[in-house]
Amino acid sequence: MSLWANFLFLLAVLAPSFVISLVAVGLVRKAAERLGLLDKPGARKVHTTPIPLGGGLGIWAGVVGTMSLGTVGVLLADYIPALRALLPVGLSEHLGGLTGKIAEIWVIVGCGTVLMILGLMDDRRGIPWWLRLGVEFSVASLCVYWQGLQLTAFIELPWLTSCLSVLWIVALINSFNMLDNMDGLSGGVATISSLMLALMLLSTPAGQNGQPQFFVAAMLLVLIGALLGFLWHNWPPAKIFMGDAGSYFIGFWIAIATLLATYVGYQGSRPYAVVAPLIALAIPLYDMTSVIIIRLREGRSPFEGDKRHFSHRLVDLGMTKKQAVLTIYLATATCSIGALLLPRVTDLWGAAIVVVSTILVLALVGVLEMVGREEE
Repeated sequence: MSLWANFLFLLAVLAPSFVISLVAVGLVRKAAERLGLLDKPGARKVHTTPIPLGGGLGIWAGVVGTMSLGTVGVLLADYIPALRALLPVGLSEHLGGLTGKIAEIWVIVGCGTVLMILGLMDDRRGIPWWLRLGVEFSVASLCVYWQGLQLTAFIELPWLTSCLSVLWIVALINSFNMLDNMDGLSGGVATISSLMLALMLLSTPAGQNGQPQFFVAAMLLVLIGALLGFLWHNWPPAKIFMGDAGSYFIGFWIAIATLLATYVGYQGSRPYAVVAPLIALAIPLYDMTSVIIIRLREGRSPFEGDKRHFSHRLVDLGMTKKQAVLTIYLATATCSIGALLLPRVTDLWGAAIVVVSTILVLALVGVLEMVGREEE
């Protein structure tokens, strides 16, 4: 697409979600106490005064509101030639493909809404872990087996690919939920990872037509806009938290976007691109995995909350909360840059360097956590 078309594309997906989220989160802040959405200080809380919950409702509104506007715009442009003629050629030629995906995207939006509502109920009253996981696996299975969303893993066992796809969705839902333990942390990490994945999809042609994957990139950019609107209110010191409603929805949306992205065009000369989502999301997945291992070693339930996360370890080492969050941002960006490189790698050694560099960043994270534990 031309520079003008690229600008219109970015403006169309980022601006509406940002504005809708910014306004919606502000409204939730004012109504939080009346809605029973307050996070009160406790043993494993880092704040000392009650903070409104429900910021995730604003993130959801930003995404769904923008998808609604986009759906109406695509349908009108597709059926009214005069409107279609006003669009740059680079955008108008993709309208037919977008029209064919409307039903699919609204099934995905519906599944994300179910998880948002689940999180909202958990924020208000608390829900047993087994019920939360049951709903998460049900929604993930619906997307994988009914919608046909699959990881591009080049595995010749369809049943294994399907199982891995379900686990991927549930893992990301819970990784962003566990990461939501400091002001601006989960939302900021999601923004960085989503941005890197979107840039990868826009800058690297894939498939038989050699075109960037605009549809999946748009999904991620819409989420980024909504996250930025939320972070306006959540930046330290936070005036509102996203709560489980937000973290469930964010993890689900990113997981689905990575499943929708196709790497079939890379199978021949650049098969290593399939690892890109894992690289871009290495930090939240590491945090979840390490915390679960720590809890199991201590004989506790992996679903029992505590202050054993990477962010808490950085604070134990003497950092302020804001410094800890910024450090994790840098670690996320460092890992995510590898996702931009993998689609351009044509040999095993190049891919190995990207993977090893990510492992080294995670090893550094592990050393910092270990130092924090040893000093207790």
